[in-house]
Amino acid sequence: MTSDIAQARLVASPGIALSREQRHRIDQVRELVQGEFKGRGKELLDGSFPWENMRKLAGIGVLGMAVAKQYGGSELPVFDTALVLEEIAKGCYITAMAVLGEVGTQARVISAFAPERIKQQYLPAVCTCDCVLSICLTEPHAGTDVAAYTTNADIRGDKVIINGTKSLISRAEEAGLFVVFTRVNGEPGLDGIGCALVEQGTPGLELTSRVHTLGGENLHEVTFTDCEIPLDQLVVRQSGLKSLLSAFNTQRCLNPSISLGLAEGAFDEAVAYAGKRRAFGRHIGEFQGMRWKLADMYIAIEAARGLLYRACLSADPFPDPLLAATAKIRCNEMSLDVTSEAVQIHGGFGFTDDSVVSRLYRGARYGTLGGGTSETLRDLIGKRVTGGWDERAGISGLSFS
Repeated sequence: MTSDIAQARLVASPGIALSREQRHRIDQVRELVQGEFKGRGKELLDGSFPWENMRKLAGIGVLGMAVAKQYGGSELPVFDTALVLEEIAKGCYITAMAVLGEVGTQARVISAFAPERIKQQYLPAVCTCDCVLSICLTEPHAGTDVAAYTTNADIRGDKVIINGTKSLISRAEEAGLFVVFTRVNGEPGLDGIGCALVEQGTPGLELTSRVHTLGGENLHEVTFTDCEIPLDQLVVRQSGLKSLLSAFNTQRCLNPSISLGLAEGAFDEAVAYAGKRRAFGRHIGEFQGMRWKLADMYIAIEAARGLLYRACLSADPFPDPLLAATAKIRCNEMSLDVTSEAVQIHGGFGFTDDSVVSRLYRGARYGTLGGGTSETLRDLIGKRVTGGWDERAGISGLSFS
């Protein structure tokens, strides 16, 4: 559905004027999502990868948004990338998450740290959907606690030997290249974390189990057993975590852009349904209780949008950590509330797999879990707030500096 409200959103955001190029890109994406992707959403609930959708998005340049022009991409700012992901998520969570895998941390790590031969081999293929990227972060006993990672890369001359297990890994079956956060030479703590690039099919790399998620994706356990790679594929060595986390702040703007899109898609569906569903002799949207419910949903969406867009526009080249964390929490939690209300407005039908809002609701549940949990980010914000209070400037001095 493309409502007057949906069309007005990009105009109404305070202080933001989109260029003709930005509007054209969003219109192209919207046409695909609303015309084709949304109607096929139910087909992807079994864990299928959205190859057809991805190739169509590659055809209009979406998959190259994080790739430099010299490798076939467009190297768009974080804000532009977030706008596109928001638009995709309005109609299909699975496709939005697949695109995030190509324009998020993985591609940015390769662009920033990989040797030229890897960039030339893989970045053009990312742009054309000939290579899917998979990032390997979580381990069976360590998620947010990166310092507890046990996967290890030993440097042996001009080779690197990787051993360990990663869990809950997206796109593992489809991936051509894995971006693996790993300890290096057994060095303990955060200073020992680096990053290795491992090609699909490398001896010692094995997909050892698969689970299916509430949102519809398949996730895998990936095991490395004496997995040997060339030394130049260890792209970040010890003490490189700070650089990696700077890049990860971008993910904290792109993850919530999907949450925002899911909420908007659910809101549009709810408005349309309230205008056609009749009860007690009139449309349910004519009841004050329903109007207020929709009003609260709209207010929540617009408040979250303002935080997210501001965080995206702070990127130089990476977003401000405080703004990104704040926007992520608000967008993630708002999306859960709004999509849940959209299911409620649809009544029993909203609880079925045939309902668009049920799929959007499933997807919204992921937001607070990936890219830094809400609990972790609240702690980050709290530390920044208590450590940056200024009696004259107040807390605003942190984010307006």
